[in-house]
Amino acid sequence: MAHIDAGKTTTTERMLFYSGFTKTVGEVHDGDTIMDYMEQERERGITITSAAITFSWHEHRVNLVDTPGHVDFTMEVERSLRVLDGAVAIFDASAGVEAQSLTVWRQADHYQVPRLCYLNKMDKPAASLHMCRESIKEKLHATPLVLQYPVGQGKEFTGLVDLVHMCKMIWSQQSRDYGSKYEVHTLNKDGDDSLWDPSFLARCELTDQLADLDNKLAEYVLEKESIENVPPPILEEAIRRVTINQTAVPVLMGSSYKNTGVQPLMNAVISYLPSPQERQLETVALYAPHLCAMAFKIVHDKQFGGILTFVRIYSGHLEKGQRLYNINAEQPEKVGRVMIAYADTFKEIPTVKAGNIVVLTGLKITSTGDTLVGSYSLANNVKRKLLDDKRDPQTAMLLGVKVPEPVFFCSVEAPSTSQQKALDAALIQLQREDPSLKVKVDQDTGQTVLSGMGELHLDIIRDRIQKEFKVEAELGPLQVAYRETSRMSCTHTLDVNKMISEMRQQVKLTLSIEPECNYRFSSLELAFSKDNLENLHAIRHHHMSALNRGVSSALTSGPILGFPVVDIKVALNWLEVGRGTSETIVAAAAAQCIHQLLQKAHCQLLEPIMEMEIVTDEEYTSRVLGDLSRRRGSVLQVAHRQDLRVITVECPLAELMGYSTALRTLTSGTATFTMELSDYRLMNLSDQAAAIEAITGFAPQ
Repeated sequence: MAHIDAGKTTTTERMLFYSGFTKTVGEVHDGDTIMDYMEQERERGITITSAAITFSWHEHRVNLVDTPGHVDFTMEVERSLRVLDGAVAIFDASAGVEAQSLTVWRQADHYQVPRLCYLNKMDKPAASLHMCRESIKEKLHATPLVLQYPVGQGKEFTGLVDLVHMCKMIWSQQSRDYGSKYEVHTLNKDGDDSLWDPSFLARCELTDQLADLDNKLAEYVLEKESIENVPPPILEEAIRRVTINQTAVPVLMGSSYKNTGVQPLMNAVISYLPSPQERQLETVALYAPHLCAMAFKIVHDKQFGGILTFVRIYSGHLEKGQRLYNINAEQPEKVGRVMIAYADTFKEIPTVKAGNIVVLTGLKITSTGDTLVGSYSLANNVKRKLLDDKRDPQTAMLLGVKVPEPVFFCSVEAPSTSQQKALDAALIQLQREDPSLKVKVDQDTGQTVLSGMGELHLDIIRDRIQKEFKVEAELGPLQVAYRETSRMSCTHTLDVNKMISEMRQQVKLTLSIEPECNYRFSSLELAFSKDNLENLHAIRHHHMSALNRGVSSALTSGPILGFPVVDIKVALNWLEVGRGTSETIVAAAAAQCIHQLLQKAHCQLLEPIMEMEIVTDEEYTSRVLGDLSRRRGSVLQVAHRQDLRVITVECPLAELMGYSTALRTLTSGTATFTMELSDYRLMNLSDQAAAIEAITGFAPQ
């Protein structure tokens, strides 16, 4: 995982070559890599989907996933981290921690994934071990353990000193074997003057750092009264313990494109990252030793004539033709074939045990993030056990993936009515593959609306509809996904009394709303008072469910522009339901009451604010800053990175349409930028009026 262009795919291609998996090394710029196999990836030279692959290294089976670095495909990183036991964070050694590396690091923190750091591109003139180490400390709040010392700087970078074993590794830059052979010499005080002193000092510093973090090593050092001659096996064990406990991160280095330093990185993965047995998730413990797995990726493959589901097996084992139970969909599934993934080729196997990532055919209803177990009875037993312990089965039983909220949307249209069916089928398939893509039909206009993570995300979706599904679909102009909220507390009573099909339908309810930051509606709260204690205690469970459904549906569409309503808490003050009144009427009454409440409460728009990192030459800095101020941007920081300026800024997404073209024009194509969603903020009335006019074509009254 890493920022864009840090060298993830290049490093992965070297790993596959050195493990004997491939006979040649694929290059991103040549468009012939194993991992970037999609047409869109090879055209653009970027990774779009996470490619899973299995290879062997030193008698271990390694499941590796190469993830995208672009913020538009952050969902790919999210679901990959959910199913992996360890991660390698790759940094450009001349840039240190960049914007997207910070995002993926936070995602790894969320899933508590142990990780290694790899400083790539050490052959760049501006590469700096000290700068990278400091930025890991300051920006990631992590403790870096530097395990290697570089041999040579910039273009002279030819190898590394392994500080644990105190040996020098040198790669020949002329050899035609892509660095698969390298020389290893034990470092000694007499023969390696220039390397011995800094390496010995760095090893002592590493041992000292580790002794502060690991009790066993601290005891050993106190017993021997020295940090100078700790044997390598004792150091390795200590590094492994602190890595798995996530109290520190080992830092390795190299230059993948120049074929230097990748094998020691592969050795470190085996030595320091946990095996599946060492990572026990609380959810998995509920099902063990029976089968528990999670579907983390879905691909539609023409070659196999159907859906391929990538699954991580956490416990138990899985066989060809086995029956499973999907907890999310509450339906049984039957496995067709079981295969191991080698990027876009597959090898069939009869059975597979816990710890592996496999590809299944034959699953009809499973979507990304679904939890699969051995049988319905197993799921039911776990559910009963959780209820006995007064725990919520909805959250405790599922492994799940966090799906980010879309920030852009646009309409999509088929070129003719005859192709509408094909477009609908394509969108259903793409949604199963990519949960961050949302599709809905606008009730007022009848248009199909796509919501996604950014301009590039939606551009690639259009490209795939045209090339893979042969539908010449057209996307409308991109629009910003606003939110709506109220800053007022309000109460409203609704009385419904109607005859429907000779049945009297009666509901009287009082709801109240109040603002609350970062609040997500899940269910109604009961607003108890002296007057309504008896009334609220008498509410039946099915009526409460109907009310929650009605309120949830009403909050999806606000009164200003029909965007979702957020940051408000809804409470029930009173409910009377007449005999024979249907649940549908109760839900509809709740929805109507919320709509009327929101009209009274003077809603306001919230707009998405993006945090951007712009890297530009010093001569263009004032131009870029001037342009940002016109876009309502607020500059957080202007930092130096060698002779470049790194500008960190917050700016409303509405002002950033087509920003990449504008930035290229301002800086003669030299600047780069990345952005991610920071949060949603209240708009002032003039900006809100401009947004309403831009979307509806009418100025608000």
